[in-house]
Amino acid sequence: MSNLLRKVAITAVSGAFLLSTAATTSAAAEEGDADQGIKCETKASGNGPFYSGPSASEVYDKAFGKGPAVPGLDKYTPQGISPWYNWDGPNSDLLLVTEYGAKGQDARIVGIDPKTGKHVGTVAIAESHVGGITVSKGWAFVQGRDSGKWDTIRKYKLSDLRDAMKKGGVPYVKQDGQGRRVYAASFISSYGDTLYAGKFNDGGRGKMFSYKINENGSLTTEHGYEVPTKTQGLMVTKDKFIFSTSYGRDKRSNVFVVDKDATDIDKPSTKCFRAPSMAEGITEYKGDAYLLFESGSYKYRDARNVIENLHKGNISAITNF
Repeated sequence: MSNLLRKVAITAVSGAFLLSTAATTSAAAEEGDADQGIKCETKASGNGPFYSGPSASEVYDKAFGKGPAVPGLDKYTPQGISPWYNWDGPNSDLLLVTEYGAKGQDARIVGIDPKTGKHVGTVAIAESHVGGITVSKGWAFVQGRDSGKWDTIRKYKLSDLRDAMKKGGVPYVKQDGQGRRVYAASFISSYGDTLYAGKFNDGGRGKMFSYKINENGSLTTEHGYEVPTKTQGLMVTKDKFIFSTSYGRDKRSNVFVVDKDATDIDKPSTKCFRAPSMAEGITEYKGDAYLLFESGSYKYRDARNVIENLHKGNISAITNF
């Protein structure tokens, strides 16, 4: 296996950091490479204790358990996940999951009650890969269609989503205004009034940018960060960036734990462990992590691990292993 040669330059440009990465990579092993130079906990044996197929890792199996079922997998493929607190009054919360359908079909946002696991409702939105979603300051932000060399982020008023989610059926919700052009929105997350959006790169490390969320839902670019190879999802806590990475239906995924606001992930504190195949979005809800998989979709029934449920894990167990 050839060595990875990488040089990263971080330059401040108009208040944002531009990260340029030149890399050479070797072919991924059957088990799925994590990220050159970062040790990943790989020890596993037997089958998954609460999911189909081989165990991903002992660390994963201890940290996570089975969560609510994901609706619509017979026709749709899930991608992003976000909590929506107090969506219908105090202590009435949802987990929102984005799903794309066949070419030419509308995408969907599905609402799941995290307490009961019940499917609460579904709304349709304009077609897109919908790789990420996050809720903040009265808005839901979702990956939109590409615009030339740019990705876009759409915004939806939560009041519009609430009304539609309660109607029954699958009502269509229009975005508010035009999509915001960004460097990338393969995955989206937020913490407080800061939104994070970045690029999936299967050939080396990628990058993401942070954006200040303004009251009207507009986004002001702030900083740039390095992200692991093949990043599919991001969860942000008070002091950590937690990335889910995957590529390939026959390879294990990974969960990376990185110091929050680290612009370079090559730090002694960075940790990683294997996860089941085809991990997508990851989010935090009341001290627990919820990890989403696309392997349960009708498109990927031959995956190493076919997973039709969210997986729920204690954040302390995920970050301290």
